[in-house]
Amino acid sequence: MDYSQFLNMAPELSLLAVILILFVADLFMCTDRKSGRGILNTPLPVILLTVHTLLCVAPLIANCQYSVVNGEAFGGMYVSSAMALVVKAVLNVGTIIVFLTAHEWLKQPEMANKQGEYYILTLFTLLGMYFMISAGHFLMFFIGLELASVPMTALIAYSKRSQESAEAAAKYILTALFSSGLMLYGISLIYGTTGTLYFDKVAPMLADGSMVTLAALVLFIGGIGFKISLVPFHLWTADAYQGAPTAVTSYLSVISKGAAAFVLFVVLTKVFAPVIEQANVLFFWIIVFSITLANIFAVRQNNLKRFMAFSAISQAGYLVLGVMGATPQGLTAIVYYLLVYMAANLGVFLIISITEQRSGKILISDYDGYYRTNPKLAFLMTLCLFSLAGIPPFAGFFSKFFMFMAAFKAGFVVLVLIALVNTVISLYYYLLIVKAMYIKPNDNPIAPFKSDGYTRTGLALCIAGVVLIGIISWFYAYIDQFAFGL
Repeated sequence: MDYSQFLNMAPELSLLAVILILFVADLFMCTDRKSGRGILNTPLPVILLTVHTLLCVAPLIANCQYSVVNGEAFGGMYVSSAMALVVKAVLNVGTIIVFLTAHEWLKQPEMANKQGEYYILTLFTLLGMYFMISAGHFLMFFIGLELASVPMTALIAYSKRSQESAEAAAKYILTALFSSGLMLYGISLIYGTTGTLYFDKVAPMLADGSMVTLAALVLFIGGIGFKISLVPFHLWTADAYQGAPTAVTSYLSVISKGAAAFVLFVVLTKVFAPVIEQANVLFFWIIVFSITLANIFAVRQNNLKRFMAFSAISQAGYLVLGVMGATPQGLTAIVYYLLVYMAANLGVFLIISITEQRSGKILISDYDGYYRTNPKLAFLMTLCLFSLAGIPPFAGFFSKFFMFMAAFKAGFVVLVLIALVNTVISLYYYLLIVKAMYIKPNDNPIAPFKSDGYTRTGLALCIAGVVLIGIISWFYAYIDQFAFGL
């Protein structure tokens, strides 16, 4: 056996090392139950994941040619590429911010003996997404999908004394099982037709436009649509977001969606290339319904986490716009959009989380007069909401512009016009929160409080992303150079 192939799996091995170190630390180092502060509620997870991220991007920084990181393992079941490495680095940064978000929550006394499990479960889901991103074979892809999904169920049910958390986890795992069954059936149709599960070998043997191929396409989209929360596979989203701990919700809203969207693009271009036209028709209606229905239901929400759930469904529709046409420009737009969306969305969740921990309030109406007592947090949340809405000069405007441009150049003019109209609608419901914080009166607003250092660090990273990623064109240009080497 050629063990040198494992060098191509450096990100996975590095992340596995981080998991093992945290596992040993949690196993052998004691936790102070009275204060609720354990060894893993320190900077250790953030430091380890930061070092891991730097090791991941080191090959790209040292040599910008994507060929230096191309390779494979397990006979081509695992395939590494520069763009996959970029996506993994983006997910790493998002996970670091999520860990910063979770710090205040994990300080609670009831979490004293469960801090280590939170970090380890989260990193195992991230490892599963790594395998999904680098999969060159449907078996490797499915292993990664399940490794990402099963620990996520435990995370959603992490507040074991909460009935909402248990209900959310039950809905998530039942929907995940059903979607996995759909996907496996689609994969079995592919194998029965072609006799192989390798991505690069399936496309030449797929019959163009045959009913079996189209059925496999629909079933696969049904399975992956669950992970991205696309309509009509979105019904679990609002309940899961509301019931899960806020730190878990923030992770669920961005990280898993990013990995699934990238994999969707890869599978469409490598496996379903013969039926890409039929796939575009299907995605046209999925995107239209995802954006439109999510915007309509978001307006009706009062719970902030449910509100962000429908916002995430809408944003998922925009994210999948880059899949239309399966062009390199679309791939660049997807990764760039993910980076920008991650910064803005996690910034909102950071403020929701710290406010919930300090006051116990989670409704939009609770934020009436928020600016009077916590002006800095209100201002930062406004910046993040403006970015989500796509208001210039924030990064969200540029991410939507590049996404629309990619879809427009691929020939989907009507779809871009529909997305533009929905962008205006989304601006209205994002401004509802701004109106509550700045305009609506409240005789008993949320009391003023100070954020801890972890929250301030996370907010600084998010605001830097919201403000700078759009202004500094280097980010888009850097991602774009790897789009042709997938």
